[in-house]
Amino acid sequence: MNVSQTMETEEDLLTCLQIKLYHPQQSCKGFYGRLPLGTRRRHTADDPLRLGRDTEACAYVLLDPRVSRKQLAFYAYHIPQSSEMLFTIQNLSQRGKLSVNTSALGYLERMDLPDKALIRFGEYEILIIRESGEAKANFEVEFEVLAAPPSRETPMSTDSNMMNNFSAELSVRNPLESDEMHYPY
Repeated sequence: MNVSQTMETEEDLLTCLQIKLYHPQQSCKGFYGRLPLGTRRRHTADDPLRLGRDTEACAYVLLDPRVSRKQLAFYAYHIPQSSEMLFTIQNLSQRGKLSVNTSALGYLERMDLPDKALIRFGEYEILIIRESGEAKANFEVEFEVLAAPPSRETPMSTDSNMMNNFSAELSVRNPLESDEMHYPY
């Protein structure tokens, strides 16, 4: 078998999951010390991408005792006769609520991840952007830290009513409301 048939070339454009993080105390805490910030890493598509504080169970670790051992997971999948790789997200935290745009996910609940999504849990806001590419056995992951909360800086939809409702919901919600027992302050 020819080596070029078995290996992906540099010219292959893999799907990339851009994960942009924000926490109000990120400048004084080392939450992101175990994340490969600013570089793209390949991740096997058949292995869920888990984010949490457990270094053995999670591919990517947040150094925050208030984060669940396994907080959330992204699962890659293909649609038949399509070259796109899509993702679902699952809440792995028993105590913590997780929201994706305006939808709340309970423990072990999943939903399809839109191309652009705002994920919230505890005081974290994570902007996820799916950059299209070829559906292969791998996809890329790129982590970045945002200077400002993405809920205030980035419109999630062209539907301004949806964003106004979402912004109003975020401003009214107490950050302790959904995770009081898991996120003591």
